[in-house]
Amino acid sequence: MSSQYVPSIPSVPSDVTSVVFDLDGVLVNSFAVMREAFTLAYAEVVGPGEPPFEEYNRHLGRYFPDIMRIMGLPLAMEEPFVRESYRLAHLVKVFDGVPELLGELRRRGVRLAVATGKSGPRARSLLDTIGIRDRFEAVLGSDEVARAKPAPDIVLKAMDLLGADPGRTVMVGDAVTDLASARGAGVTAVAALWGETDEATLLAADPDVVLRHPAELLALCPVVPVP
Repeated sequence: MSSQYVPSIPSVPSDVTSVVFDLDGVLVNSFAVMREAFTLAYAEVVGPGEPPFEEYNRHLGRYFPDIMRIMGLPLAMEEPFVRESYRLAHLVKVFDGVPELLGELRRRGVRLAVATGKSGPRARSLLDTIGIRDRFEAVLGSDEVARAKPAPDIVLKAMDLLGADPGRTVMVGDAVTDLASARGAGVTAVAALWGETDEATLLAADPDVVLRHPAELLALCPVVPVP
């Protein structure tokens, strides 16, 4: 398989001017931190036993309370999960190539936002902790829209804040919920495969664009002419 797959269909723009990113699994590698926070929250609220993290992982991209409802787990798990996520945030790492990508996109005049399943305050705190919040004009969480992913609300709000043209906007995510949110908002759905996503499931959702390295996104963005 080639390193980049861009279907030859009219809905895929080659002159992107706005990018909306998911956070976990796209910009940052938070998988180990999420596992530990989930395990500790499960032990604290539910008690002994094997925490069903693999099932939780299949629902990533959704708001944490929504995942708890889907899995039939106590909503009381949210408080210790969030507490431990804050405590462990310094262990989260930015994916290789992401800082360079964000810098180049900014250099090209592309407007950037984050639309995540996390709450807004937690997302902004994490981006501050790892030092890349200033790359984004808007950082939105699921608690800041009426309906979380897979509904389109968070992508629509991000585009509104950016003043984005839907025909020149892409949403980059690593979950089926990200792709659904993008399509509902009328923007190009881009699958990011450089994290720990379930590749087969994501590809089965038929994303418009599939990328295996962050830098491949630049192919969709015009190069700024040198004066």
